[in-house]
Amino acid sequence: MTLACWLDSVGRMSPRRRHLISIGDIGDQDLRCLLERGAQHAHGACGPAAPLAGSVVGVYFRHTSTRTRTAFTVGAIRLGAHVVAYGPRDLQENTGESAGDTGRVLSGMLDGLVARTAGSPDELRVLASSGRMAVVNAMTEDEHPTQALADLTAMLVRLGAVDGLSVLYVGEGNNSAAALALALTRFPGTALHLRTPAGYGLAAGTLAAASRNAGRSRAMVDERHHVRDLPEEVDVVYTTRWCTTGTAKPDPGWRSTFEPFRVGAELMERYPRAIFMHDLPAHRGEEVDAAVIDGPSSIAFDQAQHKLHSAMAVLEYCLG
Repeated sequence: MTLACWLDSVGRMSPRRRHLISIGDIGDQDLRCLLERGAQHAHGACGPAAPLAGSVVGVYFRHTSTRTRTAFTVGAIRLGAHVVAYGPRDLQENTGESAGDTGRVLSGMLDGLVARTAGSPDELRVLASSGRMAVVNAMTEDEHPTQALADLTAMLVRLGAVDGLSVLYVGEGNNSAAALALALTRFPGTALHLRTPAGYGLAAGTLAAASRNAGRSRAMVDERHHVRDLPEEVDVVYTTRWCTTGTAKPDPGWRSTFEPFRVGAELMERYPRAIFMHDLPAHRGEEVDAAVIDGPSSIAFDQAQHKLHSAMAVLEYCLG
């Protein structure tokens, strides 16, 4: 489906619901259209229309969130929808009600549910099983798909294209890294160089799926557990904080394992034309030096703003 056709379907407000629980739920063309639509929102090119007027979106976060929760709440409002916000102890799941029963009830009242469980994605698929309510994964333990959409939207806006980009990811193979790997490898000619500490890399299944994507799209993905033999040229250097929301490291000496993977000025000087990206929140002096994230190559805070633009594109896509 072309971007124009997809937007036309959004404008008609078909009752069809789409889920976004994994990047794998999106076809290649729809993935590209989501980025283009996010870029249109970033450039203010979408006009004052309220395509989700009359819709009701639930926002359910069991774990802390600044960017994702705000982006989907503000995005839904700007698109004309009403928002119902749920905190971590607001639903009867806390008293033992099943995810299936919760989903059956909510799907009779909500048009969409944006949920951060930080657990298994299986619960989200149960919530989505009625088919009447679109379900958006705002982060599970294995994948953060809306982060990847914001990341690639930021690359598209700043660099003009995603096809052919070379990205160096340094740090833990967490849910943001997983989503980035599953998304970027869908674009022809891209290269993703992952440098993750031993024992903290991408899950084997995720890396295998990214490799299959790369084989289809003439892209490349390579993971190594050291920071030697770095690529000669990259367009983007990317890192995330070392402790993902809601997780803890079982190894008490993990910080010494991660220390070589800090992004400092020396690494950025190796790539003078590269931009620096970080999904935030950042811990200066740990995964990144202040001189990098606050320096001229950093687009980390522009990247955060693109959470809103991509969230609006996701809501249009899922509820349209």
